[in-house]
Amino acid sequence: MATKIAKTGITRERGWLYYLDKNGDVSRTKMARGGARASKSKPQRIAKVGVKRENGFLYFVDKDGDVAKAKMAKPGSRRKSVRRTTQRAPRRKVASGRTKTARRARR
Repeated sequence: MATKIAKTGITRERGWLYYLDKNGDVSRTKMARGGARASKSKPQRIAKVGVKRENGFLYFVDKDGDVAKAKMAKPGSRRKSVRRTTQRAPRRKVASGRTKTARRARR
């Protein structure tokens, strides 16, 4: 589950993407919809928070408008690696330059 880091109380508006920028502040930018070209507007800083990020966590603006973090899933942690019980037969080597079509043409 996610834990709240900072209470900002941002009210979200439709059509905007809210995120934490590289300085740890909450910013927003206009979303591109329906294949339309994205506008070249600069992102707007909404709240100055200054969050210090940790590795292995995902940071986002939650539904209450506060900054939260959640632990990221490790890839492959749910599945255990399955070893093959039977060995495959080694592949046969094909003579260089010989393909099925070349063999058929000779016949």
